[in-house]
Amino acid sequence: MVFIKSAFRVACAVAIAMALYVGLTFITVLTVGHTDSGEKAEAVVVMGAAQYDGTPSPLLESRLQHALDIYREGRVSFIAVTGGKMPGDRFTEAATSRRWLTDRGVPTTAIFGEDKGRSTWESLDYLAAVLQDRGVSKVLVSTDHWHMQRCVLSLRELGIQVEPSATTTSPLQGIKRAWGKYAKETAGVAIGRIIGFDRLLSITG
Repeated sequence: MVFIKSAFRVACAVAIAMALYVGLTFITVLTVGHTDSGEKAEAVVVMGAAQYDGTPSPLLESRLQHALDIYREGRVSFIAVTGGKMPGDRFTEAATSRRWLTDRGVPTTAIFGEDKGRSTWESLDYLAAVLQDRGVSKVLVSTDHWHMQRCVLSLRELGIQVEPSATTTSPLQGIKRAWGKYAKETAGVAIGRIIGFDRLLSITG
């Protein structure tokens, strides 16, 4: 009987600790996603999103526009695009992003990136090697509020100094419209912090 009571107390303590951890993780996802220190960096990383035969989706376009604004403000010298393509696609997310930027006056010499990644970790893993080859040590990240914390932590795990700068024009703006995204990201960040984001991808695919 004493053993059962002790086990029950331990189980309750673990459950409470887990609930607090997940709650605190949600707060960090929310806080980091709404943080922009206004700092400068060498490049801004545009996280890939869907494209439709060479045309950015509204989600991707909002990230590109924010990166373009940062570039025009003089906060960065380069824009790094990311994202591969799905089976059947003619264009990668990176190529679509590159063309969108050059159509708006960004010189090709100011754009680089990776075009193989099919997940956040894959894209950042490929990009980290490119950044290191180019001697880039600090970047900003342009993505949605709910996606920011995972990107920041992943880049730091890959040895890149990073500061968040989320888009404010996303079609999924606000917790009410993106509550499912916030829930998924909270779970992903909570697990990734413990086991590593590279291992998280190997488990979730």
